[in-house]
Amino acid sequence: MTCYFRHLKDVFDKAGVEVTNENKRDLDRAIHAYVGVEYKDCPSTWRAVKVSLAEDEEAFLGVLREAMG
Repeated sequence: MTCYFRHLKDVFDKAGVEVTNENKRDLDRAIHAYVGVEYKDCPSTWRAVKVSLAEDEEAFLGVLREAMG
């Protein structure tokens, strides 16, 4: 699992998203795209995710839900 997913368990729960081996890459790519960080740059993504959650948690939850289709 990506380096920051372990910190987002509560956020995934709020969004009603269950992270599985099958969907974690799609979620990771959607999160990277939303926060505007190049894919696989985990530390920068985690910093941007924290900012995003502080600014608009509902929008972030929406991105997670949308990534799940």
